[in-house]
Amino acid sequence: MSDFIYRFIPGKGERTLLLLHGTGGNEADLLPLGFAIAPDASLLSPRGKVLENGASRFFRRLAEGVFDEEDVIERANELAEFVSSAARKYDFDLNALIMVGYSNGANIASAMLLLGALKARGAILFRPMVPLSRPPEHPLDDCEVLISGGRFDQIATPDQVNALVDLLRERRARVDVRMQEGGHELNDRDVKTARDWLAPSAVA
Repeated sequence: MSDFIYRFIPGKGERTLLLLHGTGGNEADLLPLGFAIAPDASLLSPRGKVLENGASRFFRRLAEGVFDEEDVIERANELAEFVSSAARKYDFDLNALIMVGYSNGANIASAMLLLGALKARGAILFRPMVPLSRPPEHPLDDCEVLISGGRFDQIATPDQVNALVDLLRERRARVDVRMQEGGHELNDRDVKTARDWLAPSAVA
């Protein structure tokens, strides 16, 4: 295991959620969300290792909305290695792993998908942006993705969301998009959307 600070909470079901917080969050931030959307799932929640003015993130940025793409690639691969090690340690199936990321966490999850760094069953991306300007053409067949954006989000704008959707669909991921009537913050509608999407009839 690498030197990530993290929480792992075993669940009764076969599914595991990888919880990836936003800027300034920590390993506890998304645990309530995880319990709310998949009560039986195991939860793996690491803390981002990059500090920006004391706030934890999963990769560096050069300015608001301008990412250090070399660092994105390095950190995405590092995080994927951590998750793979955790799967061996706690005996969970990566084929039943769902990445759940908010903001910066959604962006590192998208990067892992686009880079093919981590084989996961799917991803729930709250308020994501495009993490890499020229990602490789890694196929994402059989990958299910839910994107929950905010119509009035001035950070992860609808245009950014649509650009990410296009990248994922070009790689044959199955992408559901829900645009919530809100900004960058999560709301109750996000939680219900994710819970319904994770129901057995949607993503087994």
